[in-house]
Amino acid sequence: MVSNEIKDTQKKPAIIIGMASCGLGAGAKGVFTSIQQELEKQKISAEIIPTGCIGMCVHEVLVDVVIPGRTRITYGGVKSAMVPQIIEQHVGKGDVIKNFALSQMYIDSKVETPYEGVPFFNDLEMNKGQIKYILRNCGYIDPDSIEDYLATGGYTALKKVLTSMTPKDVINEMSKSGLRGRGGGGFPTGEKWASCARYAADEKFILCNADEGDPGAFMDRSLLEGDPHAVLEGMIIGGYAINATYGYIYARAEYPLAVKRLKHTIEQARKHGFLGKNILNSGYSLDISIKEGAGAFVCGESTALQNSIEGKRGMPRTRPPQSVEAGLWDKPTVLNNVETFANVPFIINRGADWYAKIGTEKSKGTKIFSLTGKIKNAGLVEVPMGTTIRQIVFDMGGGIPRKKRFKAVQIGGPSGGCLPESLLDSPIDYESLVGAGAMMGSGSFVVVDEATCMVEMARFFMNFCANESCGKCPPCRIGTTLMLDILTRITQGLGEEKDLEILEDMCDEIKTMSLCGLGQSAPNPVKSTLRYFKDEYIAHIRDKACPTSMCVALHKYEVVSEKCTKCQACIKNCPVKAISGSTKEVAFIHKDKCIKCNLCYEKCNFMAIK
Repeated sequence: MVSNEIKDTQKKPAIIIGMASCGLGAGAKGVFTSIQQELEKQKISAEIIPTGCIGMCVHEVLVDVVIPGRTRITYGGVKSAMVPQIIEQHVGKGDVIKNFALSQMYIDSKVETPYEGVPFFNDLEMNKGQIKYILRNCGYIDPDSIEDYLATGGYTALKKVLTSMTPKDVINEMSKSGLRGRGGGGFPTGEKWASCARYAADEKFILCNADEGDPGAFMDRSLLEGDPHAVLEGMIIGGYAINATYGYIYARAEYPLAVKRLKHTIEQARKHGFLGKNILNSGYSLDISIKEGAGAFVCGESTALQNSIEGKRGMPRTRPPQSVEAGLWDKPTVLNNVETFANVPFIINRGADWYAKIGTEKSKGTKIFSLTGKIKNAGLVEVPMGTTIRQIVFDMGGGIPRKKRFKAVQIGGPSGGCLPESLLDSPIDYESLVGAGAMMGSGSFVVVDEATCMVEMARFFMNFCANESCGKCPPCRIGTTLMLDILTRITQGLGEEKDLEILEDMCDEIKTMSLCGLGQSAPNPVKSTLRYFKDEYIAHIRDKACPTSMCVALHKYEVVSEKCTKCQACIKNCPVKAISGSTKEVAFIHKDKCIKCNLCYEKCNFMAIK
C-alpha cells in the first residue's frame, strides 16, 4: 500500500472532501460551502482539499479530517447540519466524533494505512483485500492540482522514460509486466505497442478510450475525476513508445466533471513542459486533445471510436488491417482505455518484475471494479487479479442487504455473463471468467439477489444491446432484435419450449458472425442465464409463472375470501374498475379487465390480495 498521508511538515489541520460525481450527487457542494462558512465563523484555520472518489460511494458525502501527527479519520454520510460539530470538536479540539466516523480504530500516531479498521478496505495492511495501487491518489490529492500530483511522485515515470529508456525499453517493460488491456478483451499491452512500433509512418496516433458505456460502470470516470494526471502520464509514455505524433482522449460528454478536469489537466501538463513540443528537452513532441463522444455504446469499439474522431458515423470497420497498422486516418494507431494507461507510470516506477508478482500467472496486477446492484457497500474497489467473487461480494461488498440471498453477479456489463452462487469461489481473472461464461469487460460488477428474475435480467441487457447496435451488420442488427422479441414473449408468458433451442442457436450464430465486439458478446447474458438458470426459463414457458414474481405480465391477482373484510379499499383504488363487490360480499377481481397495476395489493391492509 502506497501511503499518501499528509506530510509531516503540515502545520494546520486539513479537511478533505470527496468532490467526485458520487460526492457531488450526494450534496458535497453544500457541505463544502458549510465547511468554509463554519471555519470562518469559529475562527479556525484549516486547509480544505477537494478530492476524488475514495471508493466508499455508499457513504457519501465523505469528509476526512487530518490533524498534524495523527491518523486521518473519515466521516461518512456527512450533511451540512453535522459540519459545526465536526469543526468545533474534531478540527478545533482534536476529539474524534466516534458516532460519525467510519474508522473503528483511533490511533494518535501516524499509521501506514489511514483506513485501518474500515471493513470496506478489508485489512489493507495485510494484503487480504483491496490494494490501492492504481487508485492510490483518488481520495487523497486535489485532482485539479498538478502540484499535488508532483508531490506524490507524479511524472517521475515520464522523466525516467525520456532520460534513460528507449522506446523499445518501454515496450519491453510493458511486456515483462504482463499488463493486459483493462477495457474488455485483455490483449497484452506490450504486444500491441510493439506491433504499432514496427510500422514506419509520418504520423502515428495514441488514443485513450474513456467512452465508458456499460450500465453500472464508473471505474474510468472515477480515475479521470480523481487522478487525471496519472492517465495522461501513462498516455504520454505510450506515445513515446510507439513514436506517436498526436493523441486523443475520447471521453463521454455525459461525464462533464471528468471532461472539465481533463481539460485543466492537459493545460497544466503543457504549462509544465510535460506535453507539447520537445517534452522535458528530450526531443520528443506530443500533444493531446479531447474528443467528446455523444453517448453511443458502440463507440467504445476501437474502429467505431476512430470513425467518430474522424467526424464519421460511429460504426465499426472490417479488419484487417488492424489499427496498429492503419487506424485513425489510416495511420498506425494504438488505443488503450483509461485504466490501462493509469497502470503505466506505476509499472515504470516500481518495475515490471515487481508488478508481475501481483495477480495470477496469466492475469497480472490489480483490477478496479464498480460494485452496484443488491449489495451493501456499493462503490469502487481495487483488488489483485485472482481475488474470488465471494471476497468481493461478502468481504468488501458487505454482502446482500435485507438478509436476502445472493443469486448471481453480472460481470463485464451487457457483454458479460451472469454467474451463480455455485461459482462464488471462482477467481476473477481473464481465463477463469471466460471459462465460466462471462468476461472481464471494463469491470462492472452488478450483484442481484433472490428476488431478481434472470430471464428479465437477460431481456434487460439484450434490450440495451439491441438499442445500441449501430445496425451495420445483419447478425447484430437483426439477431439482437429477434432475441429481444423472444425474451419479451417469454417474460409475458407467451413463450414456447422451442424458443430455448432457438435462443441457444442464435447465441452461437450472432457471436460467430457479428462484425464487432458488441454483437460478438451481446448473447453472453442470455447464454449464461440459459446455462445456469434454465429452470427459470422453463417456469415462464411451462407454468406461465415467474418464480420471483418480477415479471408483471405473469402476475395473477386473487382475493382470499377468508381474509377479505369487505372494506372495498381495493374496489375504490382500482383505476380500471376490474374489481366488483359490496360491503356485504367478498371482492372479486375480473382477470380480463385487470391491468396488473398492483394497486389493489398495495392498498389492502388485511393481506387479502394474493
